[in-house]
Parts: sequence; structure tokens; C-alpha cells
Amino acid sequence: MSIARRILSNTLAQIFGKAVLALLGLAVVKIATNYLSVEGYGEYVMIYEFLAFFGIAADLGLFTIAVKEMSKDESKIPKIIGNIVSLRTILCVITMGAAVITVFAIPGYKGTHIALGVGIASITTFLTIINSTISSVLQTKLRMGLAAIAVVMGKIVSVAIMAYIVFYGFPDNKEVGFYMLIVAGIFGNLVMTMVTDHYVRKITVVEYRFDFDIWKDVFVKTLPYGLALILNTMYFRVNSLFISLYRGQEEVGIYAVAMRILEQLTVLPLYFMNSVLPVLTKSLQEKNDKYKDIIRYSFDFLAAMAVPMAVGGVVLSTSIISLISTKDYLSHPGFYGSDVALEILVLAVLFQFLNILFNFVLIALNKQVKLLYINAACVLFAIILDLFVVPLYGFRGATVTSVLNELFILIGSYFVAKHYLKFSLNFKNLAKIILSAFAMGLALYLLEPITYQYLHHYNVLLLVLIGVVVYIGMLFATKTVSKEMLALIKKGTPQAPISQP
Repeated sequence: MSIARRILSNTLAQIFGKAVLALLGLAVVKIATNYLSVEGYGEYVMIYEFLAFFGIAADLGLFTIAVKEMSKDESKIPKIIGNIVSLRTILCVITMGAAVITVFAIPGYKGTHIALGVGIASITTFLTIINSTISSVLQTKLRMGLAAIAVVMGKIVSVAIMAYIVFYGFPDNKEVGFYMLIVAGIFGNLVMTMVTDHYVRKITVVEYRFDFDIWKDVFVKTLPYGLALILNTMYFRVNSLFISLYRGQEEVGIYAVAMRILEQLTVLPLYFMNSVLPVLTKSLQEKNDKYKDIIRYSFDFLAAMAVPMAVGGVVLSTSIISLISTKDYLSHPGFYGSDVALEILVLAVLFQFLNILFNFVLIALNKQVKLLYINAACVLFAIILDLFVVPLYGFRGATVTSVLNELFILIGSYFVAKHYLKFSLNFKNLAKIILSAFAMGLALYLLEPITYQYLHHYNVLLLVLIGVVVYIGMLFATKTVSKEMLALIKKGTPQAPISQP
């Protein structure tokens, strides 16, 4: 099997799993927004937003560095994964403890569900990080379809327990039900981690190891990227914190519905680039020109995913919010709802899809420290801007901040990557992708009022399918998908056997 085909199959397996996961994630939003008040849902979301600040410190970019190091020499997989698991476990215990202590010390969260909720949900975050750690082995072997199965199984368990809590367990006792919704996440993540561990142990031994030379080497390589990730999370999540402190939990809930939709999409470029990273790293080590094709086709693929999502998100924002929440979250005269947040934030997601490529190019080049500088500047910009716009404009100001930040990171990471590596992008293809997406958007715009008469807000399900057909048809009509690309995917070369440790 060709390298391109292995990357594509690995990515598509993850995308398929993510599609199922996204539907389950939207089911969680639907259940929670119908069960809790807008303010209650804002508290529920704020618990996980708060933990994200600390969880990313435990992550520290170790997944990506682990994949990169294991790809260099697969015979060292048991040693590398054992030490990464040890590092992440220690970091996770420290950061989750710090999160619990900090949340109880914040006066603004007294009298809310947030403090105790963070204490309970910290277990979920711990399990998520451990699962991510061991799944790096599957990523290295380009077998992330197995990881997708584990994640979907865990999410099914979470959704099933949540549905039981809402409809049968505590339909009238929402005080207890609120915390039980969080407990449902713990059980789901436990199942996910157990299934991932089962698959990984078929490939390698997983045990705690304490080789401090490896720890030192990993820290040197991951710290700049890890700090960049922390800063990235800060500028993307700081909006919720500012909205929470300046505008209250109800507005957090309005903002969060749009964010939860988009969060289902933002992992897609990571799936793809984590599949590309081992191949890109090897190409750069061998000092051949294959990396140029890898970067060019990666940009085309990411743009081909992101642009139609942005266009569709703007056109279908009202229908999407109606489908996954309640009318309390929709705009009406004098009130800005989640549909407005979605229309703006899809632009941030568009830029985020593209800048991830250049982030990974810098990682492959061992220039992670440059990401640190870029993200530090953006965090400072976001905090300063949010201090002015959030008190005045609430979540609308925060969404604009997110768009500007992602745009600045895209520009910065592109020019820095270009400085260290010679490559070119096919902007003609990008223009064709934009044209195809706008043709799709026009079709959706014209069909939305017609389909609403018969299906109401469920029309979005039909419109998404129509949009996919129109968009793919336009890609072929404009010859965006070239014969060269198809030949590269179809080309068959022997696949290296999966070595056993």
C-alpha cells in the first residue's frame, strides 16, 4: 500500500469515527441543553473549560513528540511509551490537583456547581489524557481506526448513561442530576481507556518506566511545543473564562453551544496531521523532495475540509442551533444567540485547520520553540483585547478575538515555516476549493426555506447531504482533485510489516 494511501486510510478511519463521535457529542449537547437551564448548561460547560487550562499542561504536547520519536525507531516503542506514560501520569496528578485547589479558591464560583463539578470531572480528564498517551502507539503504526473504535464505544456509554439520568434516574431532581451527568463522563472515559489499552497491548508492552535520560530528552524536545499548546489553549479558552467572570454563566451557555459544535470538527486536522507527521519526518531526515508534495497535498486536503465547513456553518447556523438545542439559544430582536456565535467562530475554525499544517512542519523540523513565540504573542493579544471587548460585547467580542488570533497564527506559522523550508502551495487549487464551497453554499441557501416547510429544523440533515454531493461534484468539475492525486492514492507498493517489540 502506498504511503499516501496509508495516510488517507488512517485519516479516513479517524474521520469516520469522529463523525460518529460528533453525532454522539451533539446528542450530549441536546440532552444537556434540554435538561438544564441556560445558566445550568453554562456551569456544566465551564467545568470542562476550566479543566482544559490544566489538562493541556499535563498533555504538554507529549502525544505528538511520542509519535515522532517512535516513528524514528519502532524497536524503541516499548521504552518510549513506558516513559511517556509515566511522565503524563505524574503531570496529570499534579495538574488535576492544582485545578481542584484553584477552583475552590475563586470567589466567583462559590454558590455554583462549578467547584464540586471540577473535582468530579478531573477524573474524566485524567482518563482522557492516559488514553491519548497510549493511543500514540496506534498513531505511529497508522492504526488509529482502532483508537476511533475505543473513543466511540466510550462515548456511547456516556450518552446512554446521560439519557438514563435525564429521562429515568433524576428527571425532577436536577441538582443531583447535574453532577450525575458529569459522572456519566467518567464511566464513558473508563471504557474508552480500557478498550484502547486492549488494542495497544497487542502491539507492545505498556508499563511504567523511569528512564530519566529519556525524560530529559523528551522534555527538551516537547517543552517549547507543549508551552505553545498551553498558550494556544489559553487564547482559545480564555474567552469562556472572561465571559464567565464578566457576563455570567448564562452567556457562557449561549457561547458554549456554538463552541461544542465546532469542537467536534477541530480534531479533524489533528487526526490528519498526526498521520502525516511520521512520513513528513522521515522525508526530512532522508533529505529528499517528497516533503514538498506532502505539504502541498496536506494543505489542499485541509482546505478542502475547512472551507465548505465554514460556508455551510454560516448558511445553516440557525437550523443547526435549532436542531441541537432549544429556542432559548436562538437570536431574536434584542438578543444575540448561539447562531451568531456559530457564524463568526466558523471562520476561526477555518484558519485553525490551515495553521495546524505549518505547526506540524515546524515540529518535524525541530523548530517547536518558534511556535512558542507565535502563541505567546497571540495570548497576550487575546487577553488585552478580551479585557476591552468582552465586558462591552460579551461573547460576540470573544468570537471576533478568536478569529483574529487564528488568522495571526496562520500568517505567523506560515512565514516561519517558509523561512526554514522551501515549499510551495497550490493557490489555484485553493481558489477552486473556495469556488466549489460557495456553489454549495448557494445551493443550501436556496434550498433551506423550501426544505424547512416540510422538515422544519430537521432539514439540516438533508441539506448537509445535499451540500456534500454538490461540493464533491464541484471539486471534480473544477478538476481540483487531479489525476496525479488519485494515482498517488491508488498506487500500490509493498507495506512494511508491523514489527513486534
